[in-house]
Amino acid sequence: MPTNSELQKEVDILRNNKRGVRRRFEHFASGVTRASGTPMAFLLALATIFAWAVTGPLFGFSDTWQLVINTGTTIVTFLMVFLIQQSQNKDSLALQLKLNELIACEERASNRLIDVEDLSQQELDVLKKFYVKLARLAKSSDDLHTSHSVDDADDVHDAKSDYYRKRREERIKRNEKASYGTGKPANTQRFS
Repeated sequence: MPTNSELQKEVDILRNNKRGVRRRFEHFASGVTRASGTPMAFLLALATIFAWAVTGPLFGFSDTWQLVINTGTTIVTFLMVFLIQQSQNKDSLALQLKLNELIACEERASNRLIDVEDLSQQELDVLKKFYVKLARLAKSSDDLHTSHSVDDADDVHDAKSDYYRKRREERIKRNEKASYGTGKPANTQRFS
């Protein structure tokens, strides 16, 4: 496993190599993907189809006329598959890394979920069973703050329920002390 200093060296190398072919392709793919999802791109495609249809009578609806649109759309589709896939891979990896960071920084979250995307379908099905159990626990709890972990669902559920019950009791006691003697209820904060 690489150390932090080794990872930092790799990051520095990547930052210094911003003019490489890969970097230019990433930039190009991102730009094309963003542009192709705009209303203007749709209108341009619609105008192209309209222009092709209007020219049909000029070319007598010939085989060549049909071949033009078939070839054009096939080429554009073929190239767009690679551009969109590049952008989707990058976005997916960035999202996975962000989720991994959230899992890693939460002390009660299961670190087994880091790199969960590398598990087999059968392993994912087993994890899903744990989450179904967690969902049932969450439904039985009336506290919005209660969350659960795969590794110790029952224990964490009980510990969190006790923790938030005690917090509610402490909040009620503080409010009672604050309102005692004034005859007015204390201002309460919903979440503390």
